[in-house]
Amino acid sequence: MSDYALNPTEFKALRWSLGLNEDLTAQLLKVSTNELNAWETGSQPIPPLAQKQLLDIDDIIEMQVLNTCDGIEAMFKKEPKRRLAFVVYPSQALYTQYNPEFINLLPLAELYTTAAWRIKKECKLVLEVDISLVPLDVEAYKAYREQSGMGESRENRAKWAASQLA
Repeated sequence: MSDYALNPTEFKALRWSLGLNEDLTAQLLKVSTNELNAWETGSQPIPPLAQKQLLDIDDIIEMQVLNTCDGIEAMFKKEPKRRLAFVVYPSQALYTQYNPEFINLLPLAELYTTAAWRIKKECKLVLEVDISLVPLDVEAYKAYREQSGMGESRENRAKWAASQLA
């Protein structure tokens, strides 16, 4: 018996909790949607490797939540504002272009957004910090950078996102 003994309902709930539809999950696991559906209906056993892959992604997201919340908490000890903005990416192409460093850990834009959503929720509950998720508008971001004389960086995307909250 596997260490990852998820039943079909648990496997499907994990997929949903990651914000993945059947097509994206099948793509991520490199299987057909028919095979994924067979696992989730219980007509075929779920391979341990597939279970491990989804559980590992969930663990990565949870670690990001903890690390980011710790960083936000430390930041607020120095600067006590209670509102932040996180950039999220409306397409895989934009996610890949602007966040190549995350692709190995969270290969899909949807997984990055799930992490941001969980951070938002945790920060609200634990730190009483409001985080808004702002989809990257490339043209508005470029105009903001040009107007402000800034280069491309993660920090500047965060500043642009914060400017969208006003």
